Amino acid sequence: YPYMFHNTFQSGYLSILFSLGSKPLQIWDKKLGDGQVKRITDEDIHSSVLEITATNITSTYITCPADPQKSLGIKLQYLVSIIKNMGKFFSMEIHVLDDKRTKRRFRCSNFQNRTRVKPYICTMPLRLEDGWNTVQLNLAELTKKAYGTNYTETLRVIVRTKPHKMHNTHSFAQVHPNCRIRRIFFSEKAFQEQDIPNELKVYVPVSSEAIPAS
Repeated sequence: YPYMFHNTFQSGYLSILFSLGSKPLQIWDKKLGDGQVKRITDEDIHSSVLEITATNITSTYITCPADPQKSLGIKLQYLVSIIKNMGKFFSMEIHVLDDKRTKRRFRCSNFQNRTRVKPYICTMPLRLEDGWNTVQLNLAELTKKAYGTNYTETLRVIVRTKPHKMHNTHSFAQVHPNCRIRRIFFSEKAFQEQDIPNELKVYVPVSSEAIPAS
């Protein structure tokens, strides 16, 4: 596969989605069905974010890179996502390559109860607090713990929502917001909250103070 970022100097952090960008999904593909992805103003942070909505009929997901024949080729080992928990199904799937040249998949979901490791995919719980969350995944550590191999690079990232189970059936699609995204980026080291650059933080106004959301 052609790699998008192999020739990019990878140090510090590398952003693949920023809701304030002129084209936040420029390198992403969208599979929407009856759902949608739109930019809205979040009421908590008073700033533009991407909202992914699903219906009770079809799944919705975005995937990076947009070209299925390309891979990211990002060697930075930390994947950081600034997302808002809307109380609905949300999952992230990360495709990585290890030092055995084997492609592994990690899928974390807020509806998953326990970790399951299979030869080519590891599924695990994603615990989200109410409101805005900074989710940090150490891909090198996950690869080592799950498969005993060494992380080489990330090939693909997928953000997915699923249809909602309804108590009664409807013949029409009902749209529900599943999650909101501020930013998704890779980092060469684990950032503590106080070390995260200002442009990567989410500030939630409380009275007259701005407090970073954790």
